[in-house]
This record gives sequence, C-alpha cells and structure tokens, in this order.
Amino acid sequence: MPKVALALAAKLRGIPAYIVMPLSAPAVKKRGVLGYGAQVIDCPTVESRQPTADRIVAETGAVFIHPYNNPDVIAGQATIALEALEQVADLDAIITPVGGGGMMSGVAIAAKALKPGIKVFGAEPKDADDAYRSKEAGELLPQTGTSTIADGLRTGLGSLTWPVVRDLVDAIYTVSEEEIKAAMRLVWERMKLVVEPSGAVSLAAVLSEDFRKANPDVRRICVVFSGGNVDLDAWRW
Repeated sequence: MPKVALALAAKLRGIPAYIVMPLSAPAVKKRGVLGYGAQVIDCPTVESRQPTADRIVAETGAVFIHPYNNPDVIAGQATIALEALEQVADLDAIITPVGGGGMMSGVAIAAKALKPGIKVFGAEPKDADDAYRSKEAGELLPQTGTSTIADGLRTGLGSLTWPVVRDLVDAIYTVSEEEIKAAMRLVWERMKLVVEPSGAVSLAAVLSEDFRKANPDVRRICVVFSGGNVDLDAWRW
C-alpha cells in the first residue's frame, strides 16, 4: 500500500509525511499510516484529495507524490515482475488488480522487457470497471463506480498509466462482488493468508469462466495479492 510505504520511508529518513485520505478510507489503513508516525490529513471525499494535497504542499513545502500516476511509483512496483520472473522464469502470465493502474503499469513494463512473450492481465470489479471500458474503447474513460467492496480499486486510471495499459496489457477481466468475496474466503481458509478484497480481485479473475475460456494455454501464472488491509473492527465476531 503506497500510503503506508511512504509513511515508513519518511520515518526511516527522519522527515515528516502528510498522507491525504478521504473520510471514507478504512480505519485499518489510517492506523497503518499513523503507526509509522505520519500525519493523516482528512478530506471529505475522494474527489477532494487533490485540492487538499495541493493545500498541504503550499503550506508545508512538502513534495507531492501521487499514489499511482508517478513514474517513480510505477518503477517501484515494476519490481514485482522482476522478483516473480527471477523466482519462476517460465511464467506464462502475471495478473494484478487494477485501480489507478500504477502496479499493473509497472508490472507490464518490466515483464514485457524481461520476457516479451509473457502475458500481462489486469483484474477489476465490475462495479469499478473504468480500465476494462477504456481498454475496450481504446480511449481513457472516467471511473463511474465507487460502491465496490474493493475500496482500493475505486480510483480511475491516470495519464501515465493509461498508455501503458493500452499498449502493453493483454486483457482486463472484471469480476462480481460475490466472486471477490469467494476468492478472499478461499485465500483465508485454504492458504491461511490475510488478503483484502482489493487484493483478492486478481485471483477472482483467474478463477472465472471468462478467464479460463480465453486463456486455455496459460498454465503458470503469477497472481498478485496487492494488499491485506482488513478492518477487523468492521467484522461480526
């Protein structure tokens, strides 16, 4: 999660970090940021994040780091593909969740450079499917859905990530809320790993009938679980 990683990086270097988060952000993510000593700056809505960040930059002189539409962030997340191919050189494909597209862009750039024949897929909720629609239309379309359980994927593609998605990503698959929940449950129960809904979307796509029909020859696939930020306080015990 870039916001928590940024908070940790700032702490290790002894510099302040200001993380702008909407009021609707899960409490577990805010606690992660606060736990590393960063300051959480609340904003009322997702749309108000940028104006709020601009104000903080003006007031503090801080450097603005976009969570996904930033070349350094994209390059950092490209190391996922590097590590995957170092460990399993004969991978047929890599699939990642897609929200803003930073992770998927980085993975696509690195994977295609290291192994041109590899396939790179994206996965996103049907209720937040701007990447799928953009890919189908051949032009960047806005995000229109914000109700998905996968809160980390409610953002839309950026000006830097869209061209990579357009040119290097082989396909994007969408999954229902029930498919996301089923994949998350499978990981928790069978793999004994903590994964959040946003992180389980890639597995949900791989398990879908659409994916299996379209990719019968894909045998060795790296499925990226992008996060494990589950707000246990919101669960019924």
